[in-house]
Amino acid sequence: MAIRIIRLGSPRAQGEGLRIGTVRRPPRGVKKSDYASKNFYDVWFPNLAPSDALLRESSPLKDETSWKDFKRRFIAEMKLPRAKRDLDLLAALSHQTHFSIGCYCEEESRCHRSILRELLEKRGAKIA
Repeated sequence: MAIRIIRLGSPRAQGEGLRIGTVRRPPRGVKKSDYASKNFYDVWFPNLAPSDALLRESSPLKDETSWKDFKRRFIAEMKLPRAKRDLDLLAALSHQTHFSIGCYCEEESRCHRSILRELLEKRGAKIA
């Protein structure tokens, strides 16, 4: 049992389980009925996506300073009670079933999913 941290739209790994999209917006130009079949996600879960305000104010992440600011602000958003409970839930589920969470960003190291990985690891999540 474990969580995989993935790029949405990438091919699914064998045994990956439910794919959860932790993104603010659904994929553009894709019918809702095709999200799963095109490997985006099975369930949309924007609760763990950066806020609209943070995305507007931080894009594009052009250098190390802007990335550090984005990371600091996103971590602050994830400390809010609702987000903390959602992270706790996913961490607990990682010991019971396989699933994945992800975002569209090409490079994980400059994506909020890298921060989610860190936050989940701190909660004892089992990560593949």
